[in-house]
Amino acid sequence: MIPSDLPPGVDPLEAARRLAARRAFLARAAAGAGFVVCGYACDAASEARTLEASRETTPSGKPRLPPGQYLLDTLRPMGGAAGDPRPSQWRLRVHGAVERPLEIDYRRLLELPQTEQLADVHCVTAWSVLGAAWKGVSLALLADEAKVRRDARHVIFEAAHGYTANVPIGEALAPNVLVAHAFEGRPLARDHGPPVRALVPDLYFWKSAKWLVGVRFVERDEPGYWETRGYHNHGDPWKEERYA
Repeated sequence: MIPSDLPPGVDPLEAARRLAARRAFLARAAAGAGFVVCGYACDAASEARTLEASRETTPSGKPRLPPGQYLLDTLRPMGGAAGDPRPSQWRLRVHGAVERPLEIDYRRLLELPQTEQLADVHCVTAWSVLGAAWKGVSLALLADEAKVRRDARHVIFEAAHGYTANVPIGEALAPNVLVAHAFEGRPLARDHGPPVRALVPDLYFWKSAKWLVGVRFVERDEPGYWETRGYHNHGDPWKEERYA
């Protein structure tokens, strides 16, 4: 199985049908009609947190909780074939439409300026985690070191076993996009793509490729693993860009 944020064996069309059912329950809950059903029963506290978050806004004015999402306290393991988790064996290539291709090891990654931030993440399967603590290196910093060419238009995150995810360059180089190695003050757990994963908080979480081994800048878009299997090419949670 190629790494992703969709559970192993889940058909995208079946996931879409389940999502439609969840959204109907969320809408009734928002109107005061009862409990949120999140694929399993949620307690009243969970419902209250979800409704409270749905009323918050981001600094840009968008609802903090995108449509159709419910809250979890921490990341859910989402499957995928694991890459090599050993920091000693990890290398990251920054290549493609760049003037100075880079290859950095884990020690070098930790020597670079580090960014610590709280970020919300939103899975296409409808769960969200708000205010999680992440640590890593800004992708924009690596882009500067590699001297990305002006004709680059997209970033392709390359992960173990050939998995890829595509992101427009303007969004990939946003200040909150990281090459992340720590979550909630600890190195990434085995289920979450160690030793390093991408973090792209403003797109659905499948774009934040686990077991990251390459960042490739390209002139033309190259839809990735899930994008060529019925998922939306962009993946904006606030527009519910789940499926093509």
